[in-house]
Amino acid sequence: MNASRRPSTPGDARLDVEGAAAVDAVLSDYFSLSARRAGRIGDSYAALWRRLESSASGGKRFRPRLVLSAYQAYGGDDLAAAAHVGAAFELLHTALIVHDDVIDRDFTRRGLPNVSGSYRDIATTAGIPIPAAEHRGQSAAVIAGDLALTGAFRIVEGAGLASDVRDAVLEQLDEAVFASAAGELADVDFSMVAEPPTVDQVVAMCRLKTAVYTFETPLKAGAVLAGAPAHDLTLLGRFGCEIGIAYQAMDDLLGLFGDERATGKSTLGDLREGKSSLPIAFAAASPHWAELTPFLGKPDLSDAEAQTARELLIASGADTHTRALASRHAAAAVALLDELPSAVAPLLRPFAAQALERDR
Repeated sequence: MNASRRPSTPGDARLDVEGAAAVDAVLSDYFSLSARRAGRIGDSYAALWRRLESSASGGKRFRPRLVLSAYQAYGGDDLAAAAHVGAAFELLHTALIVHDDVIDRDFTRRGLPNVSGSYRDIATTAGIPIPAAEHRGQSAAVIAGDLALTGAFRIVEGAGLASDVRDAVLEQLDEAVFASAAGELADVDFSMVAEPPTVDQVVAMCRLKTAVYTFETPLKAGAVLAGAPAHDLTLLGRFGCEIGIAYQAMDDLLGLFGDERATGKSTLGDLREGKSSLPIAFAAASPHWAELTPFLGKPDLSDAEAQTARELLIASGADTHTRALASRHAAAAVALLDELPSAVAPLLRPFAAQALERDR
């Protein structure tokens, strides 16, 4: 999922240092226990758990920061409980990107072998032909993603929360999975029809695939954990939706026009895939569409052809329209902060600015 590119996020020293350390500790304990359980079954299974842990390591822990920010904004002071919920959303993110790489037939992430790629390479080293080796790699990744997905719920179950709070947090986690699956299916469906999706259709897909699990539900889960009122949960969900769409719009632009040294992702990938992104949806309604289509979904697209495609996108106004859409949704998110308690706005307002200013 493109959501793997995470924005830098604000936060006080406690959120950035203690909070991140607490989330990492929860994940470390979870993977250590799981690897020991797996080792009793066999070395191969334990190795899969170690590879999954590697996939979950690093990054800026963006979703846990949202959980912790909302939790602090509503007066929460049990860092251990919040860290468990934050870790659950981080593990969910790991599950979704592992599965997304299978769907996209990607074998690398940020220039390194992902779960699929690691197991593909093991198979090729053993002399297995490439098609079969790739299938084995993808099969291992499906298994690993399933384990991460169930693990997210297991972490919440083990957080020691009161039953009503636990059930409310699990409801948010379930909504994240449910919506993300719908968004992923919509993205797959877009690749199976002749007509390109409209801007509104892509926005709806972005909300389901990315905004819900990355922004809406982590914010609501943190607030639920702190005992926030239902009215505020609705507003936080709307805020997360608006920021999530702005975030994905900028992500789509980075996928086409970004600095590869900063993003860690090739700007050829989305074009070669023929991805149904917001800039492409805008371009599809322009007079330049007929010139652009030969370059989309071309697996061997050259650098020169990609540059021509980018020039056509710019000529169509796709980049300008996409930035304007991101700005509108970020502004809508900021306006919602006026309806939330005064302690909430200072912690959440910077996310709106950073959604627009991100370079990776």
